Parts: sequence; C-alpha cells; structure tokens
Amino acid sequence: MTKRGRGGKHRGRGGIGALTGLALLLPCAVAHGMEVTPFRTGNMAPLVQIHGLPVPDSARILAQREGEVSAAVDLANNYAVDANGSESVIFDGETYRVGLDLRYGFAPGVEAGIEIPFVFHSGGFLDGFIEGFHDIFDFTNGGRENATRDRLLYRYERGDADRFRIDDSGGGIGDIRLTGGFQLYDDRAEAPRRLALRGALKLPTGDSDRLRGSGSVDFALWLAASDDYRLGNWGHLTLFANAGGTVMGDGNVLEDQQRDLVAAGTVGFGWSPVDWLAITAQATWHSPLYQGSELREINNDTLMITGGFDFAFTERTSLDIAISEDLSVKTAPDVTFHLALRQRF
Repeated sequence: MTKRGRGGKHRGRGGIGALTGLALLLPCAVAHGMEVTPFRTGNMAPLVQIHGLPVPDSARILAQREGEVSAAVDLANNYAVDANGSESVIFDGETYRVGLDLRYGFAPGVEAGIEIPFVFHSGGFLDGFIEGFHDIFDFTNGGRENATRDRLLYRYERGDADRFRIDDSGGGIGDIRLTGGFQLYDDRAEAPRRLALRGALKLPTGDSDRLRGSGSVDFALWLAASDDYRLGNWGHLTLFANAGGTVMGDGNVLEDQQRDLVAAGTVGFGWSPVDWLAITAQATWHSPLYQGSELREINNDTLMITGGFDFAFTERTSLDIAISEDLSVKTAPDVTFHLALRQRF
C-alpha cells in the first residue's frame, strides 16, 4: 500500500491478490473513489441513547458556504435480562431514532449545526427474524425464545423498587444537539490527511420519564482524524479514528448512579473501489455511564462493531446502510440497523 500526496510523485499500483476476483466486477478504469467517513451511529441501548456521547464523525469540516442536510434512522432491537440479589433489569423491546441534521460552513475551517432527534420505543417486529437467524447459524438466543415476542418492557429494579419502567409504546422529540467543528489540520493532498476538533451541546428537550432524553445538559468534545491511501486502479483506502468524551450534567434518569465523565472512541477503515461505493467497518467503545451496580447492562464498558456500505447517487447525495452488533454482550442492542441519507449543497 503506497501513500500518495505527501510530497512524493510516485504512485502505487494495486497488488491485492485476494481481491482479484472482485476486479472482474469493477470498471476497467477506476477513478479515485468516493469520500469515506464513519457511520454516524452509536449505542442505542435504552439507558445510553439518552445521553450526549460523541458520535463517530468525519475529520473533514465543511468548506465555507457549504451545507449538508441529512436524515438518519436507527432501529435497535434490545434483549437483555439479568439479576442479582438486590437488583434486576429487563431490556426487551425496540427503540427507533430518527435524526434530522443540518450543518453549514460559516467560515474557513469552521462548521456549526443542529440535530433534532425523534425517539420511539415499541415492542417492535424483529424478534422472530432474529431468533430464526440465530437458529440458522446455531447462535444462542440468550433466553429471548422464552420471552413474549414483540414485547416492550424496559425495567430496572433496585432495592425492591422500580427505578424506571417503560411498558407502553410511544415516541416524541428527543434531546436536541447543537454541534460544531474546527479544522485543525488538512494537508489538502490528493490522498488527504486531516484532523478536526468536534463538539456537541445536548439540550434537555426530550421526556426523561419516557427515556427520550436524560433531563440534563451534556457537553461532548472529541478529535476526529483520517488518513487516505491511493491504491491505483483499486480506488482508495481511508483509516479513521475518533477519541474524546462527555461531561454529563445532573440528569433525571438514575440520577444517584450517573457518572459525571464518560470516555469514548472509534477506530475503523473504509475502502472505496469505485466512485459510487464505499465499504466501511468500525469499532466503537465507551466507558460506563452509571455506577453502583453489578449488572453489565448498567455498569460496564461497551464495545460495538458496525459494518456496511455507502452509496453515492450523485457527487453530493449519498446513502449509508449499516448494521451494528454488540461485542460486549448486554451493553448494547443485539442488533441495530442504520440508514442515513445525506445531501450537500
């Protein structure tokens, strides 16, 4: 793999033998490929999605007078049941999040935006599909086959009292996020290397009693970096990473167990063999948001993996399709489906 655009004039040629068969399916004259960015999706677990954790994002800040509008849909299927002598938890249901995101480059290297989310909790419809998928590949269902299908029950009991209980479907506006970014570095090469500082201020606009918000103001700050490599006729490969954390305000959900600081990070890569397609995979980690519990669902690090495709309909219009799985079991949904349509102007 040969780096290009760091002051040298040489150009690497694709020698990836394992992908020879795929080459027959690609155009003979492959262009530079499309821009690769992380999937903007995170942990959709009921107690996590209400807080303002950093969302994996691009290291490229919008140019001055460049705008972007996007609509993202996340569909998460949760099933986790656990108990010890003094506490128990049941997360059985589906959570849907629809986010409308508007961004604009106000000055060179300066971007600002707003995201308005809508959050819905429901019994859903995916339980039968997931159980069948697990049966085909002989995966364990973790006890979900013994539970009522398409049930909604998000419940945490501690000391013989419910700390919260959601068992009826409903939805509404979530916590609005004000976002911003600053371009710290961009070498503007054909295969660019970039670094950006991003931040988000989450406002308590969602109903915390219905787990559509936390009831607090959260502030997230993180670095986003990317490095691009040209692969000759094989398009290009992008490596990316995000790292930062969140200062969480005093919320209304498990307020006596909530932590004040949470760290988070994402690493991943994407390969764009042609101008209209990118194939991306990323791993996302964050530290626990709560304490004072021995249950993994409440007090444990999270590790997720997300993979999927980005399709470019035009130079400025693209569609993300991705699936997330929990590598650290019971700390994130069993599966989350992510769709995002973006338009730049």
